[in-house]
Amino acid sequence: MFTQQLVNGIVVGAVYALVALGYTLVYGILKLINFAHGEVYMIGAYIGITTLTVLGSMGITQFSVALTIVLVFLIPMIYCAAYGVTMERIAYRPLRNAPRLSPLISAIGMSIFLQNYVQVAQGARDKAFPNLLALGGFQLWGAYVSGQQIFILLTAIGVMAALQLFIQKTKLGRAMRATSQDRTMASLVGVDVNRVIAATFAIGSALAAIAGVMVGMYYGLVNHYAGFITGIKAFTAAVLGGIGSVPGALLGGFLLALLESFWAGYVSAIYKDVFAFAVLIIVLIFRPEGLLGTSKNMDRG
Repeated sequence: MFTQQLVNGIVVGAVYALVALGYTLVYGILKLINFAHGEVYMIGAYIGITTLTVLGSMGITQFSVALTIVLVFLIPMIYCAAYGVTMERIAYRPLRNAPRLSPLISAIGMSIFLQNYVQVAQGARDKAFPNLLALGGFQLWGAYVSGQQIFILLTAIGVMAALQLFIQKTKLGRAMRATSQDRTMASLVGVDVNRVIAATFAIGSALAAIAGVMVGMYYGLVNHYAGFITGIKAFTAAVLGGIGSVPGALLGGFLLALLESFWAGYVSAIYKDVFAFAVLIIVLIFRPEGLLGTSKNMDRG
């Protein structure tokens, strides 16, 4: 049982980490909690279903599984990146110099709007996510590990590694770190701050789309309120690791999912959400900066 809960926690932790990265990237640059980020994750899952439906009607799913997998991740990434940029332009940029409470309220309003928009557009009932990968599995120290779990974990790790390299090695990544340190100084030395912020929202939203498709594949169901709980848990993971820190978001995502998995396995599956929020309260009381949090999180990340 221990090994099975460990495997389950690691797989779910990869999803939490991807969503938490969106929170931590935006907070690292704008000091803003984008509470609509969970809804972007949910929209990514719905776009994945729509993409699969269209590809199936065109016969591409039967023609090439590899091409189908690429498109079912790529199209939601592009779609959600556009959502993120639009959301920043409409809901957050006009309030950039407003009191800090104003963009927070705007973020909550955007979250409610997107959730109800999807409910009206897609219906209130759960939608089935078609099974993409007919992969087998194997036994590992008494636990069953499916091929789908391996695929999700390897994909998530690859995306996280690529993001870390992007932030550290590319010109835009350096501009993101400079903007995180001092937005005014970055603009004075020629950094297009608006472009950097828009790119940050696009990247974070694309990561959320990947996580949404993964969860749809893993559980086989999507609904319009799925983004709320997952978004709050990913925010908890970001706070646990140190919001604003990229390594902290990864650590927090895996750690929270493991704690939640063991709680569900050994104590109560019914109250695992309560346990996750209890972790958030404890972290905020005893270590509000998080496990890896510092005053220069994005720079160190």
